[in-house]
Amino acid sequence: MRKNNSTYSIPAIIAIVMMCIPLRISAQVLNQPEAAPNPNLGSSFPWTAACASASFNEYFVNFTWNFPLVESNNEFILELSDSNGNFGAPVELARVADKNTDFDFDFEFAVPNDARGENYRLRVRSTNPAKTSPPSVPYPMYFVDFSSALRISEDGNGTLPDGGEIQQCDGGSITLATHNIPNASTYQYNWYRSSTLLSEKSNQLTVSTPGMYYVELDYGSICTGSANTSSNIIEVLTGSSLGVAIAGPSTVDLCVGDPHTLTANLGGSGLTYTWYKDGVVVSGPTVEGNTLNINTSISGFEGNYEVEIEGSGVCTEKSSAITVQNLGSILATRQNDANIVLLPGQDETLSVTTNAVSPTFQWFKDGAPLSGETSSSLTISDIGVYFARVTETAGSCVTAAPVDSESTTVVTPDSFEFTIDFVGTYTECVDSNVTIGITTIDAISNSGARTNVTSALENSFTYQWTYEGNPLSGETSRTLTVTDNSNNGVYALTGVLSSFNANSNSLNVRLATNESLALTSDGNVLCPNGSTITISSSRDLSGESFQWIKDGSSFDTTSTSLTIAESGTYQLSIDTNDCPLISNEITVVPFDESLLVLDRSENIVIIEGETETVTASGAQSYEWFDSNNSLLSSQDSFTFDAEGQYLLTADFGSCTVSRVITVSFRDTFAIPNVITANGDGINDLWVLPNTFSRDPQVLVTIFDERGKEVFSQTNYENNWPESTTSFNQQNMIFYYKLSREGKNLRQGTITVIR
Repeated sequence: MRKNNSTYSIPAIIAIVMMCIPLRISAQVLNQPEAAPNPNLGSSFPWTAACASASFNEYFVNFTWNFPLVESNNEFILELSDSNGNFGAPVELARVADKNTDFDFDFEFAVPNDARGENYRLRVRSTNPAKTSPPSVPYPMYFVDFSSALRISEDGNGTLPDGGEIQQCDGGSITLATHNIPNASTYQYNWYRSSTLLSEKSNQLTVSTPGMYYVELDYGSICTGSANTSSNIIEVLTGSSLGVAIAGPSTVDLCVGDPHTLTANLGGSGLTYTWYKDGVVVSGPTVEGNTLNINTSISGFEGNYEVEIEGSGVCTEKSSAITVQNLGSILATRQNDANIVLLPGQDETLSVTTNAVSPTFQWFKDGAPLSGETSSSLTISDIGVYFARVTETAGSCVTAAPVDSESTTVVTPDSFEFTIDFVGTYTECVDSNVTIGITTIDAISNSGARTNVTSALENSFTYQWTYEGNPLSGETSRTLTVTDNSNNGVYALTGVLSSFNANSNSLNVRLATNESLALTSDGNVLCPNGSTITISSSRDLSGESFQWIKDGSSFDTTSTSLTIAESGTYQLSIDTNDCPLISNEITVVPFDESLLVLDRSENIVIIEGETETVTASGAQSYEWFDSNNSLLSSQDSFTFDAEGQYLLTADFGSCTVSRVITVSFRDTFAIPNVITANGDGINDLWVLPNTFSRDPQVLVTIFDERGKEVFSQTNYENNWPESTTSFNQQNMIFYYKLSREGKNLRQGTITVIR
């Protein structure tokens, strides 16, 4: 119903839309909630930010709504968005059931203990009828659960540096981190260098510039200061390294009993020295301790040695390592597998290598020496446990003790057994292909003892894969790839080596079907007028075994399509070929006016001759009307260039939301600093540009020359001085401050001339 030539007002247009769409928009109007003063604190000012804690968490918001009355069983629910102002998963803060005849009342609520952000919004929802208010302006909200002074140290090691200073050497960097706050990564931080705020927000900061560093928890623009979390100060100083090193060659060869002293190349400067062996302190820190005597008479003197220096005005630095070797320490290295299986009629060769200059060898079997077996290799044909003993007979350190090689266990099998498993990750009825393969070959003795011989024999067996107990033609490798769910079933592997037959465990392969199952619906938003939504399947369900699933639970196994009147997430599962065929999800949500999102305020101020574009999102279709009810556009956005009131209607299936957009021209004059309150009707009032006047988010505060507040108002109506305001002097100076959400916008003076 549209009359393009009529001159209906915006309220009249809304009434027409409501008549054209019966039951789609209730008559009640829920206004956006606003911060309210705390009556228990005796304050007359609403809060601008919620800085809650365990000791104080009591806040109020004012809510108003318009006639007609709601139903007697209605409840009003105060809800909180996430920290970005989104209501995808709102948090219920308060609920009242006794305000159904009260058009103006306050909610009391507590800030959730996980709230941390600058852009939380509030809204109110009624249950009967189901309506939702516009969201409030954004508010900073923080639950201050940590309010102690932070402590920072290098790498967060918990040790505060002497004098609060850390040397930073040769243009390098150090990392400062907190060490006394639980769950440190769940907070945001403000780091400062010499009182300058830095960009890093985590609990650690990599420093490459000298200065005085400290940190505090970031509880937002208003709450941070009240938490008192400012940390200790660490001063980072710059310096140069001295180039410390250990004199002499990088490798030193010593025999047991040989004396040797390591000497640092720097000395006589009052430096402190710490000596390390294999990364562990063995001497120091000692002033002027620039030497270290190595005791070669003790076992384990060999290793990598380093020296570290530190001192006043000197960078702490560590030398490169030198390696001290024990010439009397010889090695005997096994050159064959640790486990060997001897098949009947076979023999095997064992061998060792050594770094001894002039070695002798002696082989042992089951702990006893083998007569005449004194070479580096041994051919065996019997089971047992074998090793070789190596002795040094020449060179500079002939006193070295003999060294035994690792043992080799030789067995004769009674049988072999395979183990097969899935290669890589595999999820039953999810993956569409899988590879299975042999992982272990065990030799089983007649006593039942198992020996892993995989590496020795995996290339010696002849393999055959089976499916449901039957050989698979051509499948004779160690792995098998299954790619078709029609071949779901039980697989196993057999193998032959000489006279031995080996069998594996069984694996049940269940691959997902490659069929697709699509659900469609005639909408996904349930309107508050008893509407329903129909969900249909792309597959004929006649004769199929299936189940409809809502929110993860089966609830219907007979309907070939669904007609639903409840919100939730719906899926269809069809039983097929061992694995269910799962459809896509259809998510149905209850109607909520906040589903319509505008990227601009509903009150737009533009400079005459310029334009402003508003874009809507969330709905299926849009229509923009002017004050004459003329259709301007059916797109999701519209560009405004003239003052007036405009109507946007947005359809969500059978649901409709309307929004009134008010466009006004911005004044281009400056904020006046002189008024003449003489009653002549000219310049009697302090008139602000539209940028600041009649804006519910802008707070106008005026103080007299002594700093006493004489006027405070949001949504300023250009109405100061009021008729009751008196001036006891000819020329009086007042001070003004304009702020939004606690942030200062403008300030200055007003001279009142009588």
